Amino acid sequence: MPVFTSSADFRAVLTDLPPPYDTALSAAEARNGRLTKPQGALGRLEMLAIWYAGWQGTPAITRPQIVVYAGNHGVAANGISAFPPEVTAQMVANFAAGGAAINQLAREGGATLDVISLDLDRPTADFTQGPAMTEEDLVSALSAGWESVDPQADVFIAGEMGIGNTTVAAAIAAALLGGGAEAWIGRGTGLDDAGLARKRAAVEAGLRRHAATLGDPLEVLRCLGGREVAAMTGAIARARVERIPVILDGFICCAAALVLQRLNEGGLDHAVAGHLSEETAHRRLLTALGKEPILSLGLRLGEGSGAALALPVLKAAVACLSGMATFGEAGVTEG
Repeated sequence: MPVFTSSADFRAVLTDLPPPYDTALSAAEARNGRLTKPQGALGRLEMLAIWYAGWQGTPAITRPQIVVYAGNHGVAANGISAFPPEVTAQMVANFAAGGAAINQLAREGGATLDVISLDLDRPTADFTQGPAMTEEDLVSALSAGWESVDPQADVFIAGEMGIGNTTVAAAIAAALLGGGAEAWIGRGTGLDDAGLARKRAAVEAGLRRHAATLGDPLEVLRCLGGREVAAMTGAIARARVERIPVILDGFICCAAALVLQRLNEGGLDHAVAGHLSEETAHRRLLTALGKEPILSLGLRLGEGSGAALALPVLKAAVACLSGMATFGEAGVTEG
């Protein structure tokens, strides 16, 4: 049975989200100020470590979790992807066999990796013709994401696999942030000019058809989204309730996160941006979320790969805060 019986249940969860631990934040800031280094010498590592300590209390990362969500999209029938929809299931099999990039990155980062397929044999409806999901579909996907989070995890990363989901993400961003299709579409996995034009037309058609929903983030997610996107929204929300820090991945993950931010202005305080992807509008979306990426490596893969690459950076930041000696502990004279 789904965790939520309606989208109203999910909205209710977001009305009273826990803040970071004030005592842990203050202790981390104080310790950082006494470490054997010039003030600010570790740059953003210092801010990352303090942010992490505020959510987890004890500054140590030992149980990172990555979950990749897979879904298929009816809008793909409009020729908006360079790959056919059957690639989604084929890549899920590749994940299971350990052959994808995210398998290698999860192992190198010491993270567990789970893959959740969401009705791959039943694509969402084509959002140019009607709502992508029913209320039941939306609630089921939000619940699947929510349930997938390990409450004992100390970092969470949501990845995705779904042919056509950059189109879905562009539609969600355009619906919630404005600017029209042109501001948000990109070439995804490698569209040519004709494919890009079809993608633009599909997003524009979706925005016109669902214009009445644009003021409601969950309705935008239902009408223009996908099961894997909704699952990421549910998972990131569960991580907030459990005070688990989140590293956001690329454009699609950030579109899922945008829904939370629009439902609760502080709903992403527990999240940092892992990277800036090559998807055209990702920088614009990160700016809207108020997130500065940790890395910028020209990635455009998805799967949680950029966030997984940022995980060792966060681990290093936390290790410095917890492992470095203070001036007093080391017997070093302060400047």
